Amino acid sequence: MISLRRALPEEAAILSQIAFAAKSYWGYPERWMEQWKPQLTFNSKYFEENESWVAELNGISVAFYTLLEKDGNAWVEDLWVSPELIGKGIGKSLFLHALNISRQRGFKKLQLEADPNAVGFYEKMGMYKIGERQYELEGQLRILPKMEITL
Repeated sequence: MISLRRALPEEAAILSQIAFAAKSYWGYPERWMEQWKPQLTFNSKYFEENESWVAELNGISVAFYTLLEKDGNAWVEDLWVSPELIGKGIGKSLFLHALNISRQRGFKKLQLEADPNAVGFYEKMGMYKIGERQYELEGQLRILPKMEITL
């Protein structure tokens, strides 16, 4: 049974492990994973300062996301699901949770920047691409879609 609750600052290490494992799931080169490690490593202060929600399965933390406000819109940051549970509905539960909270707070739009491998998931959730951010990593162009859903 999945339950959702607020993340606790003392969970930073386990939630960092979930984020790193989830990103690794997509088969990125190890060199890239090492470069992304700082972005995927959270400290307790992050969870003190940012509203984050954890999905628990049988009392074990298996996924989380952070809900922010950016430019007057709700913004999902760092939605990560343990690799063995990807495709089992936990990401959907977290996303729907973010939608509900965002609506309750009166936001008109929910936005995020998606990993290219997650675009299909977000499209299934009703999001659409509104832009992109490009950068180069070891000579390879990376395109991160900015996505949105109207609430």
